[in-house]
Amino acid sequence: MSDWSLKDLEYWDEKICKIAEECGLDWFPITYETCDYYEMIGHMSYHGMPSHYNHWSFGKSFERTHQMYNLGMEGLPYELIINSNPSISYLMRENPLYLQILIMAHCVGHSDFFKQNRTFSLTQPDTIVSSLRNAKKRIQSYIEDPSIGIEEVEKVIDAAHTLQFQTYRYPREYISNKKKSEKLKIHLKSQAEAGKKVDFAVLDNVPLEPEYDILGFLLEYSDSLEEWERDILEIVKVESSYFLPQIKTKIMNEGWASYWHYTILHKLELPQKFHIPFLKSHNQVIKPQIGAINPYHLGFEMFQRIEKRRGMEECFLAREIHHDESFIRQYLTHEDCLDLNLFSYANFGDKIKITDVSDKEGWKIVKDDLINKTGTSNIPVIYVDSVDLGNMLVLHHEHDGRDLEIDHAEKVVDHIATLWKNPVKLLTIIEDEPFEI
Repeated sequence: MSDWSLKDLEYWDEKICKIAEECGLDWFPITYETCDYYEMIGHMSYHGMPSHYNHWSFGKSFERTHQMYNLGMEGLPYELIINSNPSISYLMRENPLYLQILIMAHCVGHSDFFKQNRTFSLTQPDTIVSSLRNAKKRIQSYIEDPSIGIEEVEKVIDAAHTLQFQTYRYPREYISNKKKSEKLKIHLKSQAEAGKKVDFAVLDNVPLEPEYDILGFLLEYSDSLEEWERDILEIVKVESSYFLPQIKTKIMNEGWASYWHYTILHKLELPQKFHIPFLKSHNQVIKPQIGAINPYHLGFEMFQRIEKRRGMEECFLAREIHHDESFIRQYLTHEDCLDLNLFSYANFGDKIKITDVSDKEGWKIVKDDLINKTGTSNIPVIYVDSVDLGNMLVLHHEHDGRDLEIDHAEKVVDHIATLWKNPVKLLTIIEDEPFEI
């Protein structure tokens, strides 16, 4: 039996918002929805979106989480909030009042981050919910179309999902090769008129320069795609541009929200009976994890240290302009690495070996290793290099010392071929030797 009512939540939400405004936060209005644990698992499986197209991967995620939760092997998040205007946040009915208060303060921090951080500038929070609702209806119509059917639809979604994050890592709209060619043609003409030697043959290159937005390229150049297939690719492309910033800012986003729930709750004048439970829950959220980085812990610690060293204005500036990689590169110091007991490790067969610790010589390596495993850094960078004879699509992997997993890479190439509908090859390096898939 819960110890709160909706009036209690409204009362504390009003107090939280007043303090947040006084502290300088500027967030989207937040709509809170209550749900039970079973509904929360469903929201998690669909990334918190109130409406989302159907796909087997979401059902698989739901069944796995539900089973692990029932076995006591996995808990559920205290909160779930989506980047929309207004923001939508889910509160589990099973949570006690003190925890709901903490969650609402945490959500204000998240919503402020969504609204203010430049990485989210192209996520279209005003329209994303209606956009995905319409996308769900369109995909369902393709599933129900006798000439298409669920198997063909899922085949295209499977292929699109493998490429959804093979795009620009920073906010940028796709610019068609046609527009690039027109701009280059004008430049080459001006160069020629100035008496300089130019090569107009480069205008025939497809693409004109390495193209990192693979779905965008396929939409522009794959002549064999049917209209319903193009629509699905557009849907996945829009969704990927919405979710990619959350991958790039996990440490900052969770750290900022944790910093503000901690700050706001200390200003709330909570009843005495809430203090110890609040501190226990806060410590549970931000405690370090053995052998892994807890983004709540690292982000919270870093924002606290930035405030101490450089002031609150610097915290707001960092929140606005950085993503996780640049945030760590800019602000993580040798002292922080020592205090947080950061180290590097590597797998050697069935054993794990510590390779560097945060001493005078090793801390910079530890920091670089952390950056290389943060945000989108774990996602291989693939780009379209050319279209060769026979309409063969040639892709390149930007090798950074980490080899691709061949089995996975082969399946990805197969999925790309499903969309390109012509031969595809991927060039990479395996064990220091050129390798073609």
